Amino acid sequence: MNSKNARLPSFEAHASRLSSTHLRQLLADEARGDRLRTRVGPVWLDLSRQKLDVAALDAVGEYLQSTHWQAARDAMFAGEHINTSEDRAVLHTALRAGQSRHPRAPAEVRQEIEATLQRMGHIVDAVHRGEGESVGLIPQVTDVVNIGIGGSDLGPRLAVHALEQFHVKGLRSHFLTNVDGQAAYNLMNQLDPRRTLVILVSKTFTTQETLLNGGVFLDWIVRAHDGNKAAASKHFLAVSSNVDAAEKWGVPAAQVLPMWDFVGGRYSLWSAVGASIAFSVGMDRFRELLAGAAEADDHFLTAEWNKNGPVLLAIAEMWNRNVLKRTSRAVVPYVDALVDLPSYLQQLEMESLGKHVHPTGGHVEDSTVPVVWGSIGTNAQHAYFQALHQGTDVVPLEFIGIVKPAHPLAKNHAALLSNLLAQAAALALGKTFDEALAEAKTGTEEQRRALAEQRTFEGDRPSTVLMLDSLTPRSLGALIALYEHKVFLLGHLWRINAFDQWGVELGKAIASQILPSLDADPDTLTQFDSATVELIRTIQSRK
Repeated sequence: MNSKNARLPSFEAHASRLSSTHLRQLLADEARGDRLRTRVGPVWLDLSRQKLDVAALDAVGEYLQSTHWQAARDAMFAGEHINTSEDRAVLHTALRAGQSRHPRAPAEVRQEIEATLQRMGHIVDAVHRGEGESVGLIPQVTDVVNIGIGGSDLGPRLAVHALEQFHVKGLRSHFLTNVDGQAAYNLMNQLDPRRTLVILVSKTFTTQETLLNGGVFLDWIVRAHDGNKAAASKHFLAVSSNVDAAEKWGVPAAQVLPMWDFVGGRYSLWSAVGASIAFSVGMDRFRELLAGAAEADDHFLTAEWNKNGPVLLAIAEMWNRNVLKRTSRAVVPYVDALVDLPSYLQQLEMESLGKHVHPTGGHVEDSTVPVVWGSIGTNAQHAYFQALHQGTDVVPLEFIGIVKPAHPLAKNHAALLSNLLAQAAALALGKTFDEALAEAKTGTEEQRRALAEQRTFEGDRPSTVLMLDSLTPRSLGALIALYEHKVFLLGHLWRINAFDQWGVELGKAIASQILPSLDADPDTLTQFDSATVELIRTIQSRK
């Protein structure tokens, strides 16, 4: 490579050739299909409906090899400080290295992580036995409330909801994230303050939303104990790197589990940030979640590029974004339990890859992350799939399904799977005008042709299918880790830092200035722009 900030190749010759090659034709090539399918433990990936032929795939693969991505990958796993803007290692993979066949993280890091897992397991097991008092907490916990935002919420929320079939009986899980007081108010009305355990998750223990909601719950629990703050403190755990701040807030140090600078929030569900997961499903199954992620890690470390799941996912994303200029991607799980996956991926991908400057300075000339959005199928088919099939913009999709459901309703599951397969096929194959015309049996020739035009589907719309054997802690861990490694590779290809998030800071700083100004005389608020001042004036006038 001539420059560390050079643009991606255009792959123009391949793109031009494929522009006149329909997916109907590409799917007829079985050898090509084999090249675009692979297995990663319990997850089967089928990218055969992407607009790539073997020549294009090999061209991108050859370019990828020239970027020395394996060396960059190995640097991450070994703990080198690849997060250059914050001078930090990126070691979320170390959180599950105890389950790996190829551990690369420094031994002292792995030992510290294992010690934390054992400590967390001791607490979780005590609560499950109804003996929280043996670890400084309340006995007979019935409800666990995780209070956090962003990575302190989305990953644990996804896992807890996805693994509902494995939940420990008698212990309910809840999540509180936004500062909208209605959510906190509604949740408290469902709970017994004397049987509620609260987990406050904040790396710095300065997160506004978390501390505000935590304060609401603290006041509520203190009232239930007739003002006894010492008794109320037994209702709280914290996960933070700032033990002093947690103690000052009211959580004893013995009830604070660590976070580390080498793990970013959106990569942290594998750590004590996932305590709510462990409370929900038990520590053994939490370790199964780690084992599934470690299986994907080992695959990423050892598989050749052309059968490497994260590599193929990254190639498809780069092709759609940079060669075909697609601006968004829809994620549609045909699994109700994965309802939170699109939201989780929004943060994982858009916070990681929503960058426009190289770490060494200079504007990124290539387009970076597309907008990630989606919802569960089949519901989505009755909402926005019309636009995906016949709209003017082509939106690549990812379908996620499971082979074996946890329930015995075989007809329901067969209908669900048939819809997933049908949508992927319909988007790719479409329906020609002649096929539509043959179906139009009534009316004049002019009417038949007009109707046939409306019922024509261009097809040629790309998608990927990820099929899990079943939805278990292991398969969920592998699925999430696949996406993590795809994000790493795209950051490498686009030459951006996928592990910082300066873009969230500016709005937070302005919010801290606006908050004390909401009750001030608008005419004195010269530090704000006119639109902000007028909105403050409107808010005040309508209170």
